[in-house]
Amino acid sequence: MKKYNRLKKNHEFSYIFAHGTSFANRQFVLYTLKKEDQVHYRAGLTVSKRMGNAVMRNRIKRYLREAVSELEPRIPGGYDLVVIARKPVAEMDYHETKKSLTHVFKKAGLLTPSKAKPQK
Repeated sequence: MKKYNRLKKNHEFSYIFAHGTSFANRQFVLYTLKKEDQVHYRAGLTVSKRMGNAVMRNRIKRYLREAVSELEPRIPGGYDLVVIARKPVAEMDYHETKKSLTHVFKKAGLLTPSKAKPQK
């Protein structure tokens, strides 16, 4: 994710938790907060220590960053997002992670329809 697309500060996360709306499935919780003065979206990722050792947590974060990057063209601007990984994510591969993350984004109404290329 590009630098301007990241949430880093603890107070930003806390503000989104307090004032945002949450959507969840079994693998993820997604907090969203609409920001009218913001052109692009910003996303923060959290993976608890209960998920496993540092290697496992970093692998999950890599998968999440890549999945969000692939979904970037479909995510509208003007939102702050926080993605919290739940325990079942530890056993998932990248494709399952992306599918589940896409599901929770759709549940939140944040994905615009993809522009599929016509096949010849």
